[in-house]
Amino acid sequence: MPLSVDHQAILSRYKNTCVIGAGVIGASWTALFLARGLNVVVNDPQPDIEKVVRTMLAKAGPTLKALGLPHEGLDKNLRFEPDIERAITGVDLIQENGPENPEWKQQLWARIEPLVPKHALLLSSSSARPATEQAALMKDASRMLVGHPFNPPHLIPLVEVVPGERTSPDATADAVAFYEAIGKVPRVLKKEIQGFVANRLQRAIMREACYLVQEGVVTVDELDDIVTSSIGLRWAVNGPFSSFHMGGGPKGLESFFQHLGKNMANSFKVILQVELDEKLQRRIIDQAAASFGRTSIPEMERRRDDSQLAILHALAAVNDRDEKPV
Repeated sequence: MPLSVDHQAILSRYKNTCVIGAGVIGASWTALFLARGLNVVVNDPQPDIEKVVRTMLAKAGPTLKALGLPHEGLDKNLRFEPDIERAITGVDLIQENGPENPEWKQQLWARIEPLVPKHALLLSSSSARPATEQAALMKDASRMLVGHPFNPPHLIPLVEVVPGERTSPDATADAVAFYEAIGKVPRVLKKEIQGFVANRLQRAIMREACYLVQEGVVTVDELDDIVTSSIGLRWAVNGPFSSFHMGGGPKGLESFFQHLGKNMANSFKVILQVELDEKLQRRIIDQAAASFGRTSIPEMERRRDDSQLAILHALAAVNDRDEKPV
């Protein structure tokens, strides 16, 4: 996907990046950063980290190619540095992907803060620890904020940008501009909340899914089929609010709430109990093993990525068609 002149200028500003922690998320970020022409230093204490990252680069190659991005020879701008101080020297941006341990993150950022250039963006991929908590030991937390991706970051567009109490508006705007420049869809949360937005929605759906299996209404593979054959398709195009807006007819949500709002409000008051004990966990595990669990994880990931790429290409084609002058 070609970049605009403005995006190229932004990437030039953040040319030198450091990825701290190169597990599944960090290695995926590394692949995307390299595909966008950025220099990447990986800092991770794992003894086999080079093998892990290079394996991920090879694995991500077909997806990057399908996205119209460079996918060969990416490691020419990649290096590994186990010493954190040397790794962050002169960097323009850090994407941290370490353990979800508040003390670890607090000590990391406090150590990093005095060593990086003042313009550097300090971004955390955390899905659980808000920026305000992470920055507790920092003197100047104005450039530190959460940039939470959806897995895998080199494919799924969303990044939840979540500033902390001391994050400057300029840093938030810079983070949004950077993520847009690498082809992401950043959305800024107006306040910090545990789990952010996408994971809270996932958690609510998973809770109901576990309840339905617990009650013997469906099996896990039947529930997955129901989702992908209905709301999964719907939500790839429209979110819950716009979907129900169309469901309300000519008057949209006004009509929807008029006819269904009372029943929906009553249903919100009913909190069904889910006992995710060993018995239910074993039921879910066994049902999964008897259906999609028979397919290897790498094969499932390949099918997932291919399908998601097809959806992204189809949506892009529709958007391009709608944007063309009649």
